[in-house]
Amino acid sequence: MPPTDADVLVVGAGVIGLTTAICLAEAGLRVAVGAAEPPRQTTSVAAGALWGPHLVGMDDRVPRWADLTRDRLAELTAPALGSNAVAGIVRTAAGITATAAASAEPPEYAAAGTLTRCEPAEIPDGYATGWRLSAPLIAMPGYLDYLADRLGRAGGSTTFTTRFGALTDAAAFAPAARVIVNCAGYGARDLVGDRDLGAVRGQAVVVRNPGLSEFFVGTGAADWPLTYLFPHDDVVVLGGTEEPGRDDRDPDPVTAQHIIAACAAIRPELGDADVLDHRVGLRPVRPSVRLEAEQAPDGRTVVHNYGHGGAGVTLSWGCAEDAARLVLAALGALG
Repeated sequence: MPPTDADVLVVGAGVIGLTTAICLAEAGLRVAVGAAEPPRQTTSVAAGALWGPHLVGMDDRVPRWADLTRDRLAELTAPALGSNAVAGIVRTAAGITATAAASAEPPEYAAAGTLTRCEPAEIPDGYATGWRLSAPLIAMPGYLDYLADRLGRAGGSTTFTTRFGALTDAAAFAPAARVIVNCAGYGARDLVGDRDLGAVRGQAVVVRNPGLSEFFVGTGAADWPLTYLFPHDDVVVLGGTEEPGRDDRDPDPVTAQHIIAACAAIRPELGDADVLDHRVGLRPVRPSVRLEAEQAPDGRTVVHNYGHGGAGVTLSWGCAEDAARLVLAALGALG
């Protein structure tokens, strides 16, 4: 299906763009995705992807979006589906989250499942308080492949060599599309001139898994402020950083060594693990997620779905379903 034949153009091929496009295509619409980068080169691939709202402007919609996404992830792994499409990609994992602060509140994703306070012996050196919990954990490269394949099976088309400098460029790319859905992430800063949108850079290191099965997230330690390790079958994603205002995507080797050292302080076997990859992503942070429809000067409807911060995976299905409803309402109104 050529993009010019689409009812809807989705701008962006990260987890938000692909999930939104799936909801639209599976609703029977002709959908095209246009993006400068394929899914495995977007910020989404750098996500540790432990379910839980993080670095996102909180409003009364966020808990609903997060809960609905958790339900959709559970459905993907339900035995009744009879499918192994996400086997080893989406799973419920157990682990520990810890902070250097004494008597701290539980983490913002505390509703992720069973949550129990750790015994002192379970808490690594450098941390004062910890909780044991379980939550959905997603291996992002495989998950993005799954989403792209599912979109194709639903009839959606994709073009990953198109960079839009403005919405007028997107309109020219798909002149027949009556609705444009802006899922450009940090790219929306230039696409629609949103100066409330900023980048928080995150860097991670991927190593060969020495046999770990539980995750760890630690904050506030004196040696490194954010430490996480997320096992995914034969690899472990190690992190990380939160660098506001920095928007370069080249891995920094000194930062990578700090990340490895911080994770090895938690699990010493990681110190000798083979390094397989370096990932950098730009979390699109703004005061609140922008999910709304507006009329463009050319009469088309633009549905915005961006600004998810560090919670893109966590909010993806909830936001995608709301965005799809706005698109369907707009197409109904346009006749």
